[in-house]
Amino acid sequence: MNFSRLSRGEGVAVLGSILLLVAVFLKWYSVANKNGILDGKRGPGDFSVWQVQPILRILLLLAAIAPIVLAYIILRDHKLSWPRGEFTAVVAIAAIGLIFYNGIVDRPGDPSGLVGLSIGWYIAFLGAFLMLGGSVMRQQETEMRRKPPGTV
Repeated sequence: MNFSRLSRGEGVAVLGSILLLVAVFLKWYSVANKNGILDGKRGPGDFSVWQVQPILRILLLLAAIAPIVLAYIILRDHKLSWPRGEFTAVVAIAAIGLIFYNGIVDRPGDPSGLVGLSIGWYIAFLGAFLMLGGSVMRQQETEMRRKPPGTV
């Protein structure tokens, strides 16, 4: 394996994936007082996404694997049928959407007004954006082959 094949884009994306992996286990939600309930547990307290949302935690862990797999593919010099970094960009956009939705749009808890965001949510959001930024950097480094007009 030749580590000189890895570009700055892969480094940024892998850093983002590591942040996202760590953020899944950090505290995402904080319940303000005893009237707030999150996942059947009465507040006050802090909860991670691992404790509260069983489906989201798996999706975020799978999303965090994508840049690591891309780096492995580049290290092994495998040929791909799509531009390098494209799949990672799609996965990062999906992760950003899931994190935003579960933190801003539809925050878990009852009442959701008593549930605030903690540092883990912000780190996960940053990690997903780093994944997207790194994959876009990688896409800009590779030249796409143009097809003649009228072909699919």
